[in-house]
Amino acid sequence: MKAPLNIQIIGNEMAFSWPDGTEDFFSAPFLRSESPSAENKGEKDIFGTTHGGVQGSEDFSITTFEKFEFIGNYAIRIDYSDGHRTGIYSWDYLVSLRAKNNEQ
Repeated sequence: MKAPLNIQIIGNEMAFSWPDGTEDFFSAPFLRSESPSAENKGEKDIFGTTHGGVQGSEDFSITTFEKFEFIGNYAIRIDYSDGHRTGIYSWDYLVSLRAKNNEQ
């Protein structure tokens, strides 16, 4: 997946403009609940058992983004107002969230 042409924080949403002409708008609570970090999703041991992680997006009181930074040319890391900043969102991962975001 190619990098987005533009990324902007607009109020409580993050907007992505992609090279194919599509656009995505994700709310801060949605992206925070979908953070791919081990802190959020947990980690699997060698037996496949998940340890840690936060169960359910209702645990997040996040209301705004603080900032984001590029990680190479493949991802961004988002800083949230609740202090979370360990999730690295690859371009492919963000595109994969499209369908789930549209269900809301």
